[in-house]
Amino acid sequence: MSAAGGSIVSIGLPGTFYKLSAKENDKMTGMLRADGKLRIPPGQHVVKVLNDMGGTKGAGNVPSWRLKIYGQVEHSLVLDLNQLKSLDRVSITCDVHCVTGWTLLHARWSGIRLGSLMTHAKVKKDARFVIFEAPEGYTSNIPFKEALKENVILADSFNGNSLSLAHGAPIRALVPDLYFWKSVKWLHGIKFTVEDEPGYYENVGYSNTADPWTEDRYQ
Repeated sequence: MSAAGGSIVSIGLPGTFYKLSAKENDKMTGMLRADGKLRIPPGQHVVKVLNDMGGTKGAGNVPSWRLKIYGQVEHSLVLDLNQLKSLDRVSITCDVHCVTGWTLLHARWSGIRLGSLMTHAKVKKDARFVIFEAPEGYTSNIPFKEALKENVILADSFNGNSLSLAHGAPIRALVPDLYFWKSVKWLHGIKFTVEDEPGYYENVGYSNTADPWTEDRYQ
């Protein structure tokens, strides 16, 4: 289905995506980030809207919501939403890349750096992995070194608005430099571990490392 300046496409997941035209996309191909990586990783096509990607939704912004930080830490934490939002806030603009082949540019997010929580919890030196936990036992994993990046945050705002339930309210992880399934929605737990614990998608054939610039999509 065509539309002015692009096309409406289905990519085998819930919803449709307003994709840039090939000409518009080609103009951006070859653009570099500040770190020298391609702005649009190999095999990706730019879309203009972040659609609902499905999943088992959490309860949303309810008084009973808590975030548990535990595992290889000196101080386990259980924070309600007000306590979490009282921590130092940041706003970042970044690109996000889905394993299915779409990239959203200039996405604006606000929240709390994961590194700030790590400081409060005093993560132990032997921690090597971070496990994000969501409803129905859903998890995903990232290396500890990825969690240290300043662009890895716990987001509660997207493009100037409070995060919607479809996009992970009240809090979602945001890990921009890995494929987007690592940015777990409806977050309610963060566990620090010595051993790796591959999550749902990692156990059904998706890559454990999920690097968009090497097209590390599947095992």
